[in-house]
Amino acid sequence: MAQPRIYLDWNATAPLGEAARSAMIDALRLPGNASSVHGEGRAARAAVDRARRQVAALAGAEPAHVIFTSGATEAANHVLTPDYRMGRSPLAFSRLYVSAIEHPAIREGGRFASGQVTEVPVTPEGIVDIAALERLLAAHDRSEGLPMVAVMLVNNETGIIQPVTEAARLVHAHGGLMVVDAVQAAGRIPLDIAALDADFLILSSHKIGGPKGVGALISRGEVLMPAPLIRGGGQEKGHRSGTENFHAIVGFGAAAESALAGLAERNEAIATLRDRLEAGMRETVPDVLIHGSQAARVANTTFFTLSGLKSETGQIAFDLEGIALSAGSACSSGKVGESHVLTAMGHDPKLGALRISLGPTTTEEDIARALAAFTKIAGRRKPAGEAA
Repeated sequence: MAQPRIYLDWNATAPLGEAARSAMIDALRLPGNASSVHGEGRAARAAVDRARRQVAALAGAEPAHVIFTSGATEAANHVLTPDYRMGRSPLAFSRLYVSAIEHPAIREGGRFASGQVTEVPVTPEGIVDIAALERLLAAHDRSEGLPMVAVMLVNNETGIIQPVTEAARLVHAHGGLMVVDAVQAAGRIPLDIAALDADFLILSSHKIGGPKGVGALISRGEVLMPAPLIRGGGQEKGHRSGTENFHAIVGFGAAAESALAGLAERNEAIATLRDRLEAGMRETVPDVLIHGSQAARVANTTFFTLSGLKSETGQIAFDLEGIALSAGSACSSGKVGESHVLTAMGHDPKLGALRISLGPTTTEEDIARALAAFTKIAGRRKPAGEAA
């Protein structure tokens, strides 16, 4: 009898959690539109408001500052725009500075023109170069508009935690706006928008065990806000029009509540499994390169390179062994390409890398099987100098 498959790709998407599933099933029974004033509509509105409180609690934010979107990509396109309002007055941003390791949803620049986007380098350790950011901000011409900076809190490939608070203080000293992609941080490290000194946070439901197709843009306040991306009936206080994706929002809220509960204990257990995995990998293949292992990382991520093994070859080999993992970010419609994160860190992207990401249901047996597969696949690598 074939062994059950093992899912080790939680950074791509987390399996739907039971709390989210149950909440969504209950929500599907409610017929009302959350914008309607009758009893059925008020019941739907109450469920959305509860989800808003749950998501806000996960981010250490105020519920009134949570805007529900169709996902993190929409949230990024919403917030990354030159056009803002400070109360009733327009406020323009002339340039967007993004770190070289950002997710494509950020690197594309949202509603900024390509010529308005500047890349901020990272160190060989995969950490945003604060000194380089300071130089860029010092050279920014504020007569043309203010600077906006986007730095992710946790990199989706390496799991490295970025110095967002340090960057934010620098950005604010230069009169700029700080946008933080917290998609891979939610449920893995504590979040507090004020402590991070961020102006906006971006979250995604399906990374924390909620449904796909829903996310949130969370603001520090309500005075400085971007021009709406989607206009229409004025839902979400006019910031994001369109009938709310009701059952998905409710599932997102339940997932956020679950992600916050027992966070420290859960991630301590995951870290133990991740450390066991990496120790076994190094014991089997001493020259395995684990990217970011000397930096502060979230507990669940291992991003590694095996010489003589292409990313796509390795991913298929693990899949044939019944193990789902990825070759970096799962954001390009199934494509396996060169990692821009490796390039930014100064590695030859042709080396390739594979990402193992663990979750709350990962077991010791899963790690043992992953190590057995790793040993088997590593033994089949081409010798140095031969084509892989």
